[in-house]
Amino acid sequence: MTDKNIGFIGLGVMGQSMAGHILTAGFNVRVYNRTKQKAETLVEKGAVWCDCVADLAASSDIIITMVGYPADVEEVFIGPAGILENAPSGALAIDMTTSDPALAEKLWQDGRQKNISVLDAPVSGGDIGAQNASLSIMVGGKLDDFNRALSIFKTLGTNIVHQGKAGNGQHTKMANQIAIASTMIAVCESISYARRAGLDPETVLDSIGKGAAASWSLNNLGPKMIQGDDAPGFFIQHFVKDMGIALSAAEAMGMKTPGLDMAYTLYKEMEDQGGGLKGTQALYHLFQ
Repeated sequence: MTDKNIGFIGLGVMGQSMAGHILTAGFNVRVYNRTKQKAETLVEKGAVWCDCVADLAASSDIIITMVGYPADVEEVFIGPAGILENAPSGALAIDMTTSDPALAEKLWQDGRQKNISVLDAPVSGGDIGAQNASLSIMVGGKLDDFNRALSIFKTLGTNIVHQGKAGNGQHTKMANQIAIASTMIAVCESISYARRAGLDPETVLDSIGKGAAASWSLNNLGPKMIQGDDAPGFFIQHFVKDMGIALSAAEAMGMKTPGLDMAYTLYKEMEDQGGGLKGTQALYHLFQ
């Protein structure tokens, strides 16, 4: 294991578990987060706290970022205090945030100029996938860099696919989010219909969740809708961000996305009503 020193930036709902799996696998893990308190559990288990991104980057062979928005990705990668200015020559930086494909391409190009390899590797599976190390990981960048990172990816997920050049990981994640967006509307309508028809929604899920209508959203988020559990596995505000990126990318390609348009409008309504920090399953309330 030549890349022993792993830096991890962003210890939110998913990053906390992901960094923990890497630590458990025997890597030397350095961590940074805007709120230091979120790193305490990992530090107690042996992770090393770094006071800033620059210090973490300078002492890491591989740097992983799992932050919130494209602007956050730019902040940790670019500028005098960022990864690309402080990581050693030959380092590998992996952005696992769901971000803009165009930004992923830019970071790859900027990294080349400093002999720092960059991969875009967004994930799907939410907090459950992060906790269970069963994430789907979609990777864009050079194949050699993908192979170099594979031992790390295997500590985090079970479905790990190299999608091609830089930016393709993010484009794949946009395809994933587009599929989920319309599916979430369908799940809300399905459960609402069952209730309106006087059926027991949980019994309905027992039937349709094992047939042609089965989906991850139906079987994992449908029960939460029925129980009124709005706890976030994935924040509405982050889903709105993802759909906004997908809409912009689709528009740039001259593509119509009516299902995505509708989902974005409904989720934006939830966010505007103050529901941005609820889980995506909270969309169900709009259908009541």
